[in-house]
Amino acid sequence: MATIRDVVQALGRHEGVETVVVLGRDGLAIDSFSRDGLDSDGVAALVPSFVKACAKLGEVGIRGEFNAGVMEYGDGFVVVSVLSADALMAIVVRSGTNVGGLLYELRRYRTAIAELL
Repeated sequence: MATIRDVVQALGRHEGVETVVVLGRDGLAIDSFSRDGLDSDGVAALVPSFVKACAKLGEVGIRGEFNAGVMEYGDGFVVVSVLSADALMAIVVRSGTNVGGLLYELRRYRTAIAELL
């Protein structure tokens, strides 16, 4: 049976992925993968406030619960996904990376990943 570490490592092998962090809503990393010394704990610390703001925006815009988001920056993307009421995932990818497949996998396997926690 797969573990959360197996999932994090598998996502980390995707082309263009630099960091994968599974974290609690408190901003503490549960497990992570990082390439090139990226600060996965720093990423984890910032994600909960982002998710809170997106959830609030969904309430104000009457769009429902926040499930996932993609932020585009000059040198890449950050993908954030809600795994469960207690856990989140953030994936940092390089510029030029096609995040479509990654988003599909996260949506398809979100419940299965959450069950590993």
